[in-house]
Amino acid sequence: MASADDDSRNSAPTTDLGTRTVPARSARPPALPPEAGAAPAAVSRRLLGLVAAGLVIAALNLRPAISGLGPLLEEVRRGLHMNGTVAGLLTSVPPLCFAVFGGLAPRLARRRGPAPVVLAGMAAIALGLALRPLAAGTGTFLAATALALAGIAVSNVLMPVIVKHWFPDRVGSMTGLYSMALALGTAGAAAVTVPLTDALGGGWRAGLGAWAVLAAVALVPWAVLSRDRSARAPEPRAADEAVPARTAEGEAAGQPRDRGRTEPTGAPSGSATPSETAPGLRIAASPTAWALAVFFGLQASAAYITMGWLPQIFRDSGVSAPAAGVLLAVTMGMGVPLSFVLPKLAARMRHQGPLVVALGLCGLVGYAGLWLAPAAGAWAWALALGVSNCAFPLALTMIGMRSRSHSGVVKLSAFAQSTGYLLSIPGPLLVGSLHDLSGGWHAPLLLMAGLMLAQMATGLLAGRDRVIEEGR
Repeated sequence: MASADDDSRNSAPTTDLGTRTVPARSARPPALPPEAGAAPAAVSRRLLGLVAAGLVIAALNLRPAISGLGPLLEEVRRGLHMNGTVAGLLTSVPPLCFAVFGGLAPRLARRRGPAPVVLAGMAAIALGLALRPLAAGTGTFLAATALALAGIAVSNVLMPVIVKHWFPDRVGSMTGLYSMALALGTAGAAAVTVPLTDALGGGWRAGLGAWAVLAAVALVPWAVLSRDRSARAPEPRAADEAVPARTAEGEAAGQPRDRGRTEPTGAPSGSATPSETAPGLRIAASPTAWALAVFFGLQASAAYITMGWLPQIFRDSGVSAPAAGVLLAVTMGMGVPLSFVLPKLAARMRHQGPLVVALGLCGLVGYAGLWLAPAAGAWAWALALGVSNCAFPLALTMIGMRSRSHSGVVKLSAFAQSTGYLLSIPGPLLVGSLHDLSGGWHAPLLLMAGLMLAQMATGLLAGRDRVIEEGR
């Protein structure tokens, strides 16, 4: 969480040569008059603490609907009479829903404010997870899953937006916090679902449905936040929400993000110059935005292939169902410490390419191990793939660093995630189809290795020190 230095930065505006003036964070928008907009420091800290708690509890709910299914996929397939291709379709539903519904998040946030939209997302997750065990066939199961994933989708897109809005000088550390919680929820669902299923009578329906309780808990902080005027208000214009040209992490490392760019002398304090605002930004014309979208899509494809199929790969090699769930939990659990460290490290680097390559190499090692000795070296391969999966918080951090304005981050987050998830849809489906056609896992592993090489290449492009407002 925040340090004493962070709190001192929050208490007053910061002015520096080449750096825009950044209003202190408060419980109300900076556009209000001082007498109406000022709030006691204790109240502001309480509100920020509630936002941080909301981020953590929301992040815990953004993956159990997916990672909890992997260890029970074989039982679900038998219960709903699915073949490998249909099961592959089931593992492709998450990116499909993220692509379709994630694009709605910015529009909804502009109209209603981010907190009410996240609240609605948590409600959709809880309802979908509660309805899924009641499904009598594949179609109903997919529909209930899609409802939960729609809630996950809008929340996914708004997490970087909320971090940028409430913690503009701590993008790396706060992204790391909720990424760590997301990894914890992912790993916890993978590890606990099978024992939980056994404790509830051995039926997969009860084991999957139990996660609706955690989603219901997440409604509480966001319901409170939605009643706060600043959190409920529609998204501000970029001019009202200028972000610092340097992140706190970049300043600490002595690496200014503005590379010498300064405001015009007559620019109003706290406002963005025309070139720094995003309303007229053509996001689809930016090569950096496209590189981020493709990188995001490839890492998402690898993640959903892992969550959907890794337990089955282990089970087919002779590993028991509970052990396969624990191995998936180990893979997902690697994100708990690394998701906190990686964003802070990435925020201090001008080029995030070396991190992209290091993570990709770990993925290739994991795939090679699954090819050669899936059961004998299971723990090593699970660990290697866990490190590789941390490309997700790295991608989120790069989204926050590739734009200067709040509205630019909104557009970039929606574009990169919606486009990326759309591109990631074929991966899990192809893995299931290739397994059915070949009767083994060698062909799917070759596909996974090829996708990882492409991920490394696009990540090198996305990691360059550029911002989308420059048209690059």
